Amino acid sequence: MKSQFKQIVTIILSIFLLSCSSDETTTETADSPIISIPKIPLASKIKIIALGDSYTIGQSVCETCRYPEQLNASLQAIYPETSFSLKIIAKTGWTTTNLISAINEENPQSNYDLVTLLIGVNNQYQGRDFSIYEKEFPELVTKAITLAKGDKKNLIVLSIPDYAYTPFGTMFGGTGKISTEISQYNTFAENYCKANGVLFISITDITQRGLENPSLVASDGLHPSKEAYTLFVDRILPKVKVVLQD
Repeated sequence: MKSQFKQIVTIILSIFLLSCSSDETTTETADSPIISIPKIPLASKIKIIALGDSYTIGQSVCETCRYPEQLNASLQAIYPETSFSLKIIAKTGWTTTNLISAINEENPQSNYDLVTLLIGVNNQYQGRDFSIYEKEFPELVTKAITLAKGDKKNLIVLSIPDYAYTPFGTMFGGTGKISTEISQYNTFAENYCKANGVLFISITDITQRGLENPSLVASDGLHPSKEAYTLFVDRILPKVKVVLQD
């Protein structure tokens, strides 16, 4: 009889312990926080303006292949509830002087949510005195900030591509003189941006793969291809999302 009683007590205790264990597991799962990253909604309309030269207008690639268009399309895909509009002020061959004149002539409104600036290669290519860039690049940054609603956080400056790593560049000094001079321009621009709290993104290294990866060079043997501009956008996009969600 005592043996049977002990067995009954043992069974009851086992059921009780299993029940407690089950309850604890359920409670722990229910109390565990669910981690989620909220998607910050943007304004219903976002305006973008891209300032530059052939690298911005996309010389020798299709209209939708150039980096501002690819960036605009990527943003539209990420934020389908927002309407994105893009304006480009750029032309092949423009120097800093030409871009300043074009902005003054068009006199766009100062209501852009994002402004990109990529300029300087033609100052180098045309053999302009470097002091011109030292004077006019800061002027362009100031104009770009004005267009960006007066907020420097809305401006992104891109480095100058290195055309020494193209078939065209190899005929004009290759990676020696060209790369050295473009590096001088980029160093000045980057230092100026850092000193003034403006975001500077370098994409030069992407273009320096042009000789080892010909698909990064357009059919003219000089300018970036659609594939190269896609890599530009891949690098720019995370920063742009931060700018627009700030």
